[in-house]
Amino acid sequence: MVRVGRGIMNLGVIQGRLSEPKEGFQECPIEWKREFDLLSDIELNHIEWIVTYDNFHSNPIFYRDVSSYPISSVCADFMVSDKFCNSEYLMKYLEPLCLAVEDNNIKNITIPLLENSSVEEKDVRDKFMKVFYPYTKEHKNINFLIEAELNQEKLKKMLDFNSNLFVTYDTGNITSCGLNHEDYIFELADKIKQVHIKDRIINPLETVEPTKGDTDFELIFKCLKQVNYNGLYTLQTARMEDGKEIETIKRHKKIIEGIYND
Repeated sequence: MVRVGRGIMNLGVIQGRLSEPKEGFQECPIEWKREFDLLSDIELNHIEWIVTYDNFHSNPIFYRDVSSYPISSVCADFMVSDKFCNSEYLMKYLEPLCLAVEDNNIKNITIPLLENSSVEEKDVRDKFMKVFYPYTKEHKNINFLIEAELNQEKLKKMLDFNSNLFVTYDTGNITSCGLNHEDYIFELADKIKQVHIKDRIINPLETVEPTKGDTDFELIFKCLKQVNYNGLYTLQTARMEDGKEIETIKRHKKIIEGIYND
């Protein structure tokens, strides 16, 4: 653990941020083991694995034993699709991931409901939960972390469906939605399992380096400490210059720890 401030910040990084984006902007890199080898030198604790639609069938999580690696969660990026409410789509993609996660003793799956899979509209939320709920019931040992651009009232109603439903709180996404971070944190305190560290400018919408945007990290960390949050922090910060990924993450880590420790 990385000790900062008045507690322990369990800080990690999203898979692919320590590698050049040769396979895509946000993908499991071919040299995925290298990123785990780098963790101790950078003083990070974990990696959130990622499974995309484009490279689903070649993702190592389905044919390699990765149980010995510090994988905090698996981001089901393939859920960002207009087919996310389709029961056949979930059976083809989500079910194999659940089985792989269980086989590798991984605790969490992040379910991103963003962009093409937005659940802002109630009828869409209801339709999604109807096809998604059986997976939360069947795979009781998995925590499903919903990442959605929703206010806390709408999100809490989704979480009420089952006790293994939780939240991945993306600081940049909540900023760009214009939501109040303080209200969001206090009302969802017992349901936040992971915090994605990201900064965004609201207008024009853009992901930028930490402290360069409109995300108030001082307020966010203050509120998280007040609710005694001790879960995962995962750097999903802006990519900068290709070939300097390690330097970028080291710099972003230093910035974030500096704010947290202030």
